[in-house]
Amino acid sequence: MQDAPAIRTIRISKSITFSASHRLHSKSLSDEENKKLYGKCNNLNGHGHNYKAVVTLQGMVDPITGMVINLTDLKQYMEKAIMEPLDHKNLDKDVPYFADVVSTVENVAVFVWESLQKHLPPGLLYKVKIDETDSNSVVYMGE
Repeated sequence: MQDAPAIRTIRISKSITFSASHRLHSKSLSDEENKKLYGKCNNLNGHGHNYKAVVTLQGMVDPITGMVINLTDLKQYMEKAIMEPLDHKNLDKDVPYFADVVSTVENVAVFVWESLQKHLPPGLLYKVKIDETDSNSVVYMGE
């Protein structure tokens, strides 16, 4: 008699890159306060980044398929949740979410999390990491 296969919990990650521009500017602050707080990132014409989003899911390995999720499906979810709304966009002007939210990398991570939650099967999303530059990144886990 064969033992039933162990059900294992796995974390699986997929990354995607997108380009977007933005300007760090809070409507709650004066122009002078914004310049002092955000420095060159408050430039009236904005600036851009080549962001990297790393999406990590956590779930049980399906004993039939051997997968937590089909990576092709995950890629499609990421296209809809990240690439379509953000790639080659001005975050402040083209993405309604940022009309009243400062487009910091922290808030980009929250946006990506919330957008992915609408597309992914419930309970799978574990972590979103956004690299704004080679040396600046944020991790959001839905807290």
